[in-house]
Amino acid sequence: MNFNSNKLYRVPLYYHVVFWLTYFLFNTFRWGSYFNDYWYSIKTNLLGFPIHMTLCYLNILIFMPYLVYRKKYVLYVLAVLSAIFVMVLIKFNLTYLLITHEVWPEGPQTIDKLTLNYTIDMMMGELYVMTFVTAIKITLDFLKEQKRVTDLEKSQLETELLFLKSQISPHFFFNTLNNIYSLSVEKSNKTPKIVLKLSELMRYMLYDTSGKKQSLENEILCIQNYLDLERIRNDERLEVNMEVSGDIHDKEISPVILLTFIENAFKHGVNKNTGKVKIDIKFKVKDDFLYFTISNPTPEITQHHDNFNKSSGIGIENVKKRLELGYNKSDYKLSFKNKKDIFVVKLVIKVS
Repeated sequence: MNFNSNKLYRVPLYYHVVFWLTYFLFNTFRWGSYFNDYWYSIKTNLLGFPIHMTLCYLNILIFMPYLVYRKKYVLYVLAVLSAIFVMVLIKFNLTYLLITHEVWPEGPQTIDKLTLNYTIDMMMGELYVMTFVTAIKITLDFLKEQKRVTDLEKSQLETELLFLKSQISPHFFFNTLNNIYSLSVEKSNKTPKIVLKLSELMRYMLYDTSGKKQSLENEILCIQNYLDLERIRNDERLEVNMEVSGDIHDKEISPVILLTFIENAFKHGVNKNTGKVKIDIKFKVKDDFLYFTISNPTPEITQHHDNFNKSSGIGIENVKKRLELGYNKSDYKLSFKNKKDIFVVKLVIKVS
């Protein structure tokens, strides 16, 4: 993961002010209590904090982006140690010249010249401050990057869902228009009624399915319109039994999920069979879940039957993908079963 430390300015300025002011006051009171001399503590911290800040921002803005992120690790270590050493020299000389000749009163002994113990101790202290501040910056960058990745994944999922939803309507209308074409060739008087029902479905598809969820009542109403359309087209050869039980009010579901199974049942169970055909549809709402079942005869023609067993077409694959993207795995269960030339689809899905 690539953290862009050059974008430090994106963190509001008052965050930096609050952090350094808090750190300054903490150090001032800590060392003031230790020496029992708050004025001395204020002076040494006023001198030391610009050095702390210089090293921290030098590391964040220059060393890390230009050395660490470019994998120049040895050069980075040398640069950090050199910068700290130079700042320790500056700190010692400014303390000696501006505050007191007895430098390092908190050490084993006060000194008036630079020593190895003082240099190592001060370098370790500066390194601690640099590490602490850098860790905060890296953590903030990590959280921002995680949020960016999460937002990107969410955006991609929403885009894919919209694409899948956009595929459903053309697929559905294509099949219905084929039916209308067949009836128009036969000059059937059913054609005007089917066109009217189709327009109602188109209105629903175009204007009421743009959101992530749709009311279960509207979905069932849409299905009823579709069934009316099929009843008109198939006349007496079609028997449809639809049962609705439970409280369907104030329940929501992804748009056109259920209609896809209905349309698929007619495409394979009615259009590819001769004689009387029976379709059974059940909606049962229990607690926060809808138990949906639809059964239809499998195609009579061998070729159609083989193709049906291999794949149920674009619609079913589409709805599987939409369920994966739009719901948690624990929120739905989809199953298919072939028994005695009857194809059964069962969907248990959360609708709360």
